[in-house]
Amino acid sequence: MKQQQIDITSSAHSPGKIIWKLAWPVMLEQILIMMVQYVDTAMVGAIGPNATAAVALTSSTNWLMNGIIGGAAVGFSVPIGNFIGAKLYDKARDVVRQSVIAIFIIGAVLTGIMLAVAPHLPHWLGGDPEICADATSYISIVCLAYIASTSIQICSSILRCTGDTATPLIFNVSTNLINMVLNFLLIYAPRDISVLGITFRMWGAGLGVSGAAIATAIANVVSGVMLLRAMFLNKFPCNISMRDKFRFDKAIWADMVRVGTPVTFDRVCVSLGQILMTAMVTSLGTASLAAHSLGITAESITYMPGFGFSAAATTLVAQSLGAGRKDLAKRFSNICIIGCVIMMSALGVVLFFFGGSIISLFTPSAEVVALGAAALKVEALAQPFFALANSIAGSFRGARKTKWLFLFGLLGMWLVRLPICFIMTHYTTLGLTGAWIGMAGDLTVRGLVSLIVYRTGHWLEVPMNIAYVKPKEGGEE
Repeated sequence: MKQQQIDITSSAHSPGKIIWKLAWPVMLEQILIMMVQYVDTAMVGAIGPNATAAVALTSSTNWLMNGIIGGAAVGFSVPIGNFIGAKLYDKARDVVRQSVIAIFIIGAVLTGIMLAVAPHLPHWLGGDPEICADATSYISIVCLAYIASTSIQICSSILRCTGDTATPLIFNVSTNLINMVLNFLLIYAPRDISVLGITFRMWGAGLGVSGAAIATAIANVVSGVMLLRAMFLNKFPCNISMRDKFRFDKAIWADMVRVGTPVTFDRVCVSLGQILMTAMVTSLGTASLAAHSLGITAESITYMPGFGFSAAATTLVAQSLGAGRKDLAKRFSNICIIGCVIMMSALGVVLFFFGGSIISLFTPSAEVVALGAAALKVEALAQPFFALANSIAGSFRGARKTKWLFLFGLLGMWLVRLPICFIMTHYTTLGLTGAWIGMAGDLTVRGLVSLIVYRTGHWLEVPMNIAYVKPKEGGEE
């Protein structure tokens, strides 16, 4: 599946069609991945609440690591989008080569850090003694594939900024299916299975939580290798070759740091806040922690439009500004925001009325289902504002206004979510629902502040200190 390169400045395609062409593969990718993750969560949940809690305890740390990688992904992909908009393909290839170097450096450093802290991390997060061993095992195994995880994020982001959202769809969904199959084989012990009245003995490794971690690591390696390989294929508009000279380029790295560092700070800031929130929820007991984790899994159904429209906005704004077309950037961005708000609000209604039913797919515990369903009703009310924050963030990333996103995240997480969460979990009887009131408050404030800043129009004033807006006559071949 290959997407044809679209000339965003051409009047042959309507803005709505261009946006949808970029957004739907991202949405479909996230929907299919979410479905696999639902099955994955149910498989771990079948072991028991302790297994779910062990994985949940480490999930916020994975968010933190992914946030660090995400900064580099944005820092490399947005300049590539600028260069493609300006039709400077050789310059785009220079950035791709530097991104390949970064994949191995960043992945190796993060692996070393996590291996060092893994034995202590569950205790630092306040995990119950009975889940700490499984939590340590899980994070220790998953972090061995961090180079592959870095490749997944950076290469997927680069492909999307070139206008190819189909390739990440194919590879990421395929490898998540591999993850599901490996979970089935590695988590459970040998058991009898009946299919159409025929009973047979199914082999299983019986590794429990460690089996889930191994499956995740293997799937990430497969996806990371395939996406990295895509950078070298001829169908990639700024493909590179193994025969190229991979030399460190200070100017490209400096530009990546300017664009990507605020993204990393934003995601680290938010992820650290999520870790603290997880610690607060952990103090409420294992049932609340399991409900918190499953609630986030159930809520992820509403993220799909946000992922799609945000990715489309980043690509189209970056390319439009690279081509010197602020009018196009604003038009694309406005359509992305409207579409995202409509779709995420509709899914919020589904979450409000059927959240408990979704959680019940993952656990037989009535207590966990009741806790999670109550929390999801609160979160559903914040979905329109979450949609604003998501879609506007995509536009700001494409316009290199990543510092603003860091400030929005700092405000929402540390001045709204965490204080409310602390008060609700320590001084009221609302428990998990109270903690999620803090989460909903964070998303609401972030969405409103994003909209206020967006409406000023200052985000379109982009300092182009490289020749992004001066394409050669006829472009480069």
